[in-house]
Amino acid sequence: MNPLAWLISLVLPACGFPAAEGLPTPPVMDVAHIVRPATPNTALAAPAGFTPAPDIVTPVYHVPADRLFALVREVAADQPRTYQAALYPEQRQAHYVARSAVFNFPDLVMVQVRADSPGSSDLILYSRSVYGRGDLGVNRKRAETWLDALDKKLPPSSER
Repeated sequence: MNPLAWLISLVLPACGFPAAEGLPTPPVMDVAHIVRPATPNTALAAPAGFTPAPDIVTPVYHVPADRLFALVREVAADQPRTYQAALYPEQRQAHYVARSAVFNFPDLVMVQVRADSPGSSDLILYSRSVYGRGDLGVNRKRAETWLDALDKKLPPSSER
């Protein structure tokens, strides 16, 4: 850990730990009751009509829910400084800690895949900062990056 990150960890304890350490294991999140803070340090990607309103609207994916969940987990595993914090396969929900490069700030990312209709599914991705009021767009950029990476793992639209 760089010396500045170590110093910051004296004030913000979770910054002093590697991976997902230093943070409690997240419980299953009830996505029907997400309450976003008034601070601009979250990003929500979800299907149209989702409440609360998403920042990014995700499509209906024409792949079975279990397959989409596996692909989303592959995307998460490919992200730098991102660590699985909890996995709830029955709910097709996973939680991750994504750490910033310089100061080791932890952000929390929750993904959940829901069956939409036979052979189709949808995705909810909620990324939020642990510390700070603002995030300089980091959580939205993360959501966009994950969704772009997921699109690259899916078959072309005509085959979905």
